[in-house]
Amino acid sequence: MEISQREDGRLAIRKGGVEDLPVVLAMLDSAVAWLTARGRPGQWGTEPFSTRPASVGKVRGNLASTTVRIAEYDGIPVGTLTLAPRPSEYVEPAGEPEVFVRLLVTDRRRAVPGVGAALLAHAARETRRQGVDLLRVDCYAGDDGRLVAYYRGQGFVPTETFRVGDWPGQVLERRVG
Repeated sequence: MEISQREDGRLAIRKGGVEDLPVVLAMLDSAVAWLTARGRPGQWGTEPFSTRPASVGKVRGNLASTTVRIAEYDGIPVGTLTLAPRPSEYVEPAGEPEVFVRLLVTDRRRAVPGVGAALLAHAARETRRQGVDLLRVDCYAGDDGRLVAYYRGQGFVPTETFRVGDWPGQVLERRVG
């Protein structure tokens, strides 16, 4: 089922689910390889997600417990987004209704420009549709800070920082009402 489509008609966003686990793992694996090749392994390490049973289980659980969207370009999956009514366990809830981006990843093997932005725009529309004003996300805040800068460029404002072990994180929010 097509949810939204870009003007050129080549990028569509559809509902996804646990059945998309192989597709999502391939996207995550491509992101790990891309980050590692650029000397930025801090975000997700150097080993493919698909080879780590605990990571596969976490991704499967995320797909089963969230709203999943898959971006397709000319029918080929190129990105995914998962949304939940609360953050992951390592981030404090906002204290008001929120929609939380639990996962956003694009397939670095295809690197279609604007996929991440299209998925985040969809997340903002979905947040408004639910009658919620607050869209939040957390991300890796280490290395060169590019990921935090990306979300800032998408209209998010940094709020609190956190750590999971040695992994530095940043929570960002965007009012969509």
